[in-house]
Amino acid sequence: MSKRKAETENPNAEFCDFLMELANYEKNVSRAMHKYNAYRKAAGVLAKHPVRISSGAEAKKLEGVGEKIAKKIDEFLKTGKLEKLVKIRADDTNVAINELTKVTGVGPAAAKKFVDEGIMSVEDLRKNTDKLNHHQKVGLKHFEDFEERIPREEMVKLQDLVLAELKKTDEEYTAEVCGSFRRGASTSGDIDFLLTHPSFTSTSKAMPALLHNAVKQLEKIGFITDTLSLGNSKFMGVCRLPEEKDGPQHKYRRIDIRLLPKDQYYCALLYFTGSDVFNKNMRQEALDQGFTINEYCIRPVGSTGVPGEPLPVESEEDIFDYIGMKYKEPKERIA
Repeated sequence: MSKRKAETENPNAEFCDFLMELANYEKNVSRAMHKYNAYRKAAGVLAKHPVRISSGAEAKKLEGVGEKIAKKIDEFLKTGKLEKLVKIRADDTNVAINELTKVTGVGPAAAKKFVDEGIMSVEDLRKNTDKLNHHQKVGLKHFEDFEERIPREEMVKLQDLVLAELKKTDEEYTAEVCGSFRRGASTSGDIDFLLTHPSFTSTSKAMPALLHNAVKQLEKIGFITDTLSLGNSKFMGVCRLPEEKDGPQHKYRRIDIRLLPKDQYYCALLYFTGSDVFNKNMRQEALDQGFTINEYCIRPVGSTGVPGEPLPVESEEDIFDYIGMKYKEPKERIA
């Protein structure tokens, strides 16, 4: 969900770093999303591996590390570098596109267009703000803050403030922060809320007021400082904790709030909590037991292979129960 570099305090940090650099190159420059996903997945698996990998063959035993990535690990272990990355870093266009896409709102296509116009850095962007849309201007304005990861202590304060304000708006709101924060991560790239209300279900009409009222309340107290986009079911914006007396100035943070029907909320919470590997393994287990799961619902699969009607879900535990899996706390959802 974030462009910020993932935390790399692990024995395989060097491998994760070069894999993520390759991933960003494939996404932003080559636009080869299958390679991006492969590098990103391998980096995620290595980041969670408790001991340092000593060879490509050892890495290949891990799910998500194939022959080509194993060879790159061997090359790095032998030489301390990767020839492919040396070439990528030597190309000014590659470097410029990768830097510009760090700005929230600047995707690969926009970055390439800027580079074609001679804009090669974030500093160059600052001299050409007339070429930027609203989203990009906000991303540039808060670039340094958005590049910094959010400590867990601050994430808890952000969470608690939002939950308190939601309750003031409507006692019946249910909301939770998902992503790596919910899994216990020490830092986060941004803050992602899932929001629901008992009056909103998948069979009722759209209820954008539920989201808009929540956003208005957070704007009223000065917590939300910028809106990037606001639709019927998703808000993307910027927030900042209120100043504390004699305390440091808080940084601006990216915040997303997604509104979901109540009957789809817990499947979405499971999905958006992750991890990617855990979700994949749970989906496979569900299929093995005759069910299909996605971010919206869980459905039984009949003998014809056609999924049936969504099953009622009132908690994450219900989903685990349906497929006969022991419930795992969010912090246990690694693989």
